[in-house]
Amino acid sequence: MNLAETLRAEARDLHPRVVAWRRHLHRHPELAFEEHETAAFVSERLTELGIAHRTGVARTGVVGEIVGQRPGPTLALRADLDALPIAEANTHDYASTRPGKMHACGHDAHTASLLGTAALLMQHRDHICGTVRLIFQPSEEKLPGGASVMLAENALEGTAAIVGQHVMPLLEVGRVGIRSGRYMASADEIYLDIIGRGGHAAQPHTLIDPVGIAAQLIVALQQLVSRRADPRLPSVLSFGRVEALGATNVIPERVHLEGTFRTFDESWRSRAHEAIRDMARGIVEGMGARLELEIRRGYPVLTNDEQLTASVRAAIEAYVGPENVVDLDLWMASEDFAYYTQALPGCFYRIGTRNEGRGIVHGLHTPQFDIDEEALALSTGLMAWLALDGLARQAG
Repeated sequence: MNLAETLRAEARDLHPRVVAWRRHLHRHPELAFEEHETAAFVSERLTELGIAHRTGVARTGVVGEIVGQRPGPTLALRADLDALPIAEANTHDYASTRPGKMHACGHDAHTASLLGTAALLMQHRDHICGTVRLIFQPSEEKLPGGASVMLAENALEGTAAIVGQHVMPLLEVGRVGIRSGRYMASADEIYLDIIGRGGHAAQPHTLIDPVGIAAQLIVALQQLVSRRADPRLPSVLSFGRVEALGATNVIPERVHLEGTFRTFDESWRSRAHEAIRDMARGIVEGMGARLELEIRRGYPVLTNDEQLTASVRAAIEAYVGPENVVDLDLWMASEDFAYYTQALPGCFYRIGTRNEGRGIVHGLHTPQFDIDEEALALSTGLMAWLALDGLARQAG
């Protein structure tokens, strides 16, 4: 057998252990920057595998290294550790045991998979041309994002490139999705308070109605996307929360709005922030009310390095066959892996986890989310193959 065939067979043999690891993590979810037990579990497995590692990186992260027996660069492989504040609706025997917390984004699968990849790579250290750095990152789901803290603490220092994978319930199990260049959007949070003068709804002429102003503002701000943004550049401005705590006959003093702005261009992103501020101030103050506005800058645009992604795609096709590789579309969701792609060449791809025959069809961040665990045999072996193939290519 060639190396790819060997890895596929070894990943199949390792599969029951990886599934058991994933189910343990799924039963015991922890939220962002609270992943103490999860990090301890990762550390224990790395110790069993004989992999040198550091704990407490970016508060609750773990960074390990596998030094190959041939010279070459350092390639980072990333998994994320945190769960979401969602109450699980599934009833399988590995459902979350912690009320209001759930691995609804597949980070348990990412962590278990990377542990499996580490086990495979330790069996093939003689094939490693350089060093593989294992990044078990906390807090992907919560600002400021664990990736930014990892970078600030120099966890990626000396790394030539980074590769990450993420489960995708839109793709059938056995498929892998990839896209070169811009892939995932930036994401910023908008918080607005319109402070008017409340009172009896039968006397609007004596009041400054923040509800009416809020309605006008929401409609007007949509013009930023329809008339200010380049129509060739995807942008989304949405308000998902509006609080006007009045009554049928009471105009409240204050209306609170919360929304999100997402796009694929950092320059336009900054200009849009200023435009939001200018338009909101003009409308609110022009109608006699007072404005309080905060824009929290979130994750940047995730851009897959074109040269690295071409190499990764060729390796994926060699491992799973070109017929199982899917061209991904732009994805308006965001990911803090984007911080890595802004700092060094990175590639972020998707592993299919959907199985309609078994009813495994629910989306990310839903109480019913689950994966077809058959995907773990593919994800484990594939990432090991990408590390071995990628380092060999970079080492020449």
